[in-house]
Amino acid sequence: MSGVVVTGGASGIGRAACLALAESGRPIAAWDLNGAGAQETADLAAAHGVATIGLTVDVTDRGALDAAVKESVAALGTVGGLVHAAGMVSPVLDDILDVDTWDTVLAVNLRAEADLVRALLPALRDASPGAAVVGIASIEALVGHGVIPSYCASKAGLLGLTRAFAHRLGPEGIRVNAICPGFVETPMLAPALALPGSQGRLEEQIPLGRLAQPEEIGRVARFLLSEDASYIHGASIVVDGGATATGGQ
Repeated sequence: MSGVVVTGGASGIGRAACLALAESGRPIAAWDLNGAGAQETADLAAAHGVATIGLTVDVTDRGALDAAVKESVAALGTVGGLVHAAGMVSPVLDDILDVDTWDTVLAVNLRAEADLVRALLPALRDASPGAAVVGIASIEALVGHGVIPSYCASKAGLLGLTRAFAHRLGPEGIRVNAICPGFVETPMLAPALALPGSQGRLEEQIPLGRLAQPEEIGRVARFLLSEDASYIHGASIVVDGGATATGGQ
């Protein structure tokens, strides 16, 4: 099986995707700004008997991507998949915009996926047909939240990018999809969950009555990268326990 590059692979949804893919026999390259965490993920994935590599990669550094791709292809043999799970959020309470971090949030969450696909395109073409890209968007791409405007904008933009790349790359046999997770128990959500009563209020918005675990999103990413999803293309899959179906925020 061809390998998969997973950004944000040190923790949360990224790590869960790496382990789900490795469990199914796919080699993985875990990329993260936290290189030690990425290597730890790679070591965990290697227990499934697949080739792995963990790399320190800043996905906003365009100049670093080609070298990371080259190193990953050398370690895995082929790369036929990408999961862009790296992401950040910057809440703002005293203004309508997070002016100081706006550009960084959009660079990590949105621009990076475009740059990653571009850098990986020769490898994806070599692995096609059957190559696939999965971007981790959010239900915040579908419903608004006034405290995190840059996050909402970046995730909505990711859905537009998914459709554009689906149109452009589909004829080459490269599928492109997105996942819109709801509230997932990850390090990104941890500060919000630490607020008194926050978890209970979130769970009240979810018909299933609980937060998602990263593994539940990782398994959807694995499915979208697999032949079982061979005709799913240009789609955004909501995985939120019913939250948006019953009112969103």
